[in-house]
Amino acid sequence: MILEKSNIVPSEFIIVGGTGNLSKNKILPALFWRFLDKQIDENSNIILCDKEIKSKDDFFSVLKFKCDEAIKKVIDNEKIWDDFLNIIKFVDLDVISGNGHLELIKILKEKFDPNRPIIFYLAIASSLFGNSCRFIRDSGLNVPQSRLVIEKPIGKNKATAIQINNEISSVFKESQIYRIDHYLGKETVQNLMALRFANTFFENQWNNKNVDNVQITVSETVGVEDRISYYNEYGAIRDMLQNHLLQLVCLIAMEPPSFYEADQLRDEKLRVLKALKPITEEDIQTGQYRSFSDELGENSNTETFVSLKVLINNWRWAGVPFYIRTGKKLSTRASEIIITFKNKPHDIFSKFTADAHEEPNRLIIRVQPEEGLKLKLTSKAPGPGGMRFFPSELNLSFGDTFADRLPDAYERLLMDVVRGNQTLFMRSDEVLAAWDFIDPIVEIAKNQETQLYRTGTMGPEDKILVLEGHQWLDPKDE
Repeated sequence: MILEKSNIVPSEFIIVGGTGNLSKNKILPALFWRFLDKQIDENSNIILCDKEIKSKDDFFSVLKFKCDEAIKKVIDNEKIWDDFLNIIKFVDLDVISGNGHLELIKILKEKFDPNRPIIFYLAIASSLFGNSCRFIRDSGLNVPQSRLVIEKPIGKNKATAIQINNEISSVFKESQIYRIDHYLGKETVQNLMALRFANTFFENQWNNKNVDNVQITVSETVGVEDRISYYNEYGAIRDMLQNHLLQLVCLIAMEPPSFYEADQLRDEKLRVLKALKPITEEDIQTGQYRSFSDELGENSNTETFVSLKVLINNWRWAGVPFYIRTGKKLSTRASEIIITFKNKPHDIFSKFTADAHEEPNRLIIRVQPEEGLKLKLTSKAPGPGGMRFFPSELNLSFGDTFADRLPDAYERLLMDVVRGNQTLFMRSDEVLAAWDFIDPIVEIAKNQETQLYRTGTMGPEDKILVLEGHQWLDPKDE
C-alpha cells in the first residue's frame, strides 16, 4: 500500500496516441496499478486521443489482457476494473487539423481547477511533437498547471532534435517538459545512485585506481516485431544507445551532485556526456539478426545489434573502458551492469596453493529482470586442509528482500510528473549532448559491414574486447 504522503492530487491524463501500442502496453497498465493503490482515484480523468478510434469494446478487451496481472491482485477485481474504465474517455482528435479540440476542451472544463495538473503525454512519433504543441497552444490548453511528457527518441539526429526542441520550447517552458526515459525509473537504476552516494565504501572505490572495466548489456530475446518500419529507419544505435545506454553510463560515471535535485543531477550527467571520447572505427561493432531482411521484405543494412568501447576523458575515469552493447533476438533478456575491479597487486597465498582463485571482485547490478545487486568475492572453503578458495557472492535480490511488488518504471515516472518532480527526466541540453556523441557513430556504422548473427546467440563474434584481453560477461537467465 502506498504511504499517505505519496498520494497525488486528482489529475487529467491526456494521452495523444492513446489507443496505440505504447499506451496499451505501458502507460495505461501503469495508471491502473496506481489506481489499484489509490494514488489515482475516480476524480481523475484519463483521456485517450487518437485520429481514428475504432471499437472501444475491442480496445478495452485488449487492455484488460495487458492489465491481467494487476486485475488478479485484487479480490473485487471486476468492480475495480469497471471503476477504472469509468475514468477513461475517448476523443477523436487530429493534432494537425485540430479537429476534435472542442470535445477535449469540454471534458477538461467539467473539472477545471488551477491546482489540478493537466498532463499531455505524446505517445506518438517525434515528428508530430511540434504539431501537437501548437495544437495545445492554439486550443488554449497550455495553462500554468499543464505538463508535457515526450518519449524517446527525440529526433533522428542533432539537427532534428534541435528543431523539435525549438518547436516544443516555443509553447512550453523547460519546467513544464518531461523527456521520459523509462530506464531512469527502474528500481535498480535508482538504487545505483543510492549505492554510490549513500555508502562510503563503494564511492571510495569508484574510480580508475580501482575499476578495471565496466560492462553494460541490454539484451532482448524478441525481434523488432510490429516496429520493423520504425526500426529499419532508426536502428539499435538511435533506438537504444542514444538514450537508455548513455543514461546508464552517465549514472555510473557522474560525480556526486551537491543535492539530489533535478538540475544538479542533470548538470552532472551533462558533464559526463561532454567528456565522452569520440568513437573510432575500431571502437564499434554492428550486427543484424539473420531474418531481419526477410521480415522487412527487402535487403537492409540496419543494425539490430551494436557494441562499442567508450572512454571518458576526466580524472575519475581516464583509461577505464566502458563496454556497452545492445541487441535484438539474443539468447537472454537482461539489462545488466558489471563493474570489474582491478585484481589484487600481490597474492600472499601463492605458497599455500597453486590454484588460488584469480577471479577479480565484481559488482553486478541487474536492472531487469530479477532486479538486484551481487558482489562477487573470493572466500575460503570451510574445513581443514589449508587455504582453499572458492568464488562466493553477496546477493541482494529485490524480489526476495521486498515482499511487496516493485512498481514499474512508468508508474513511478508518471507520478513524478503529477508532482512536478523532474529529477528522473532529461533536460534539452542532455539530449543534444547525447546526439553530439551519437551522430558520428551513425556515420561510422553506415560505412561498416553489418555482421549477421544467429537468433539465440549474444550477437556476432566479438572484435572489440578481445583486442584488450577482455571478454563479454554474459548475463545469466535467472
